[in-house]
Amino acid sequence: MADDKKDKGAKGAKDKGGAAKSGGAPKGGAAVPVKKESRAKGKTAAVVVEAGEAAPRDPSYVPRLRTHYRTKVTAALTKQFAYKNPMMVPRLEKVVINMGLGAAVGNPKLIDSAVEDMRALSGQKPVVTRARKSIATFKLRENLPIGVMVTLRAEKMWEFVDRLIAFSLPRVRDFKGVSPKGFDGKGNFTMGLKEQIIFPEIDYDKIDAVKGMNISFVTTARTDEEGRALLTELGMPFRH
Repeated sequence: MADDKKDKGAKGAKDKGGAAKSGGAPKGGAAVPVKKESRAKGKTAAVVVEAGEAAPRDPSYVPRLRTHYRTKVTAALTKQFAYKNPMMVPRLEKVVINMGLGAAVGNPKLIDSAVEDMRALSGQKPVVTRARKSIATFKLRENLPIGVMVTLRAEKMWEFVDRLIAFSLPRVRDFKGVSPKGFDGKGNFTMGLKEQIIFPEIDYDKIDAVKGMNISFVTTARTDEEGRALLTELGMPFRH
């Protein structure tokens, strides 16, 4: 009798251990590989999230402002300047955002916060700019980080310009329009902003200092008149 009870107890313990290992799955072993596979997928997904990799973009996605340019802006510019070839219509090539930080000479931590701010408002990792030569008057040494910049092209460029015109510029205090004096004579335009907090992507509670920036719009326009007409049709609110 004692031996029979020992055998039953050992058998019950073995059954419980098997159930614990298989997670209570029915016999046949089909459920066990599925759970292992799902766990592996879970680990892979966690790694992707931690690495900060974005989900793949829909191939059919087209930014709203780019659609506006193709459907309305090109026709308006062709009519205004009487272009004979569609390739003559000016277009945006790239947008360069530059944030200079002279105060970073005495406070290097400003560079780290500027990188995070630039990454948030542009959706792209910025490049840290460094001093080309030493200037004793400004306590500046060669190769010292003094700013950050980012160059946007294609979809990211169109999305940033759309957000800038539709959401950010209306948040500027006492906004009376963008000054049209920033053209360089070749159709390119540069504007300045005094505060990065006008961008909705920036968390006001986390900023350590107010930082300004310059935004350059590089176009294929041959004259300032064509460049201004292009930006005006895109929605840039120039001051009259």
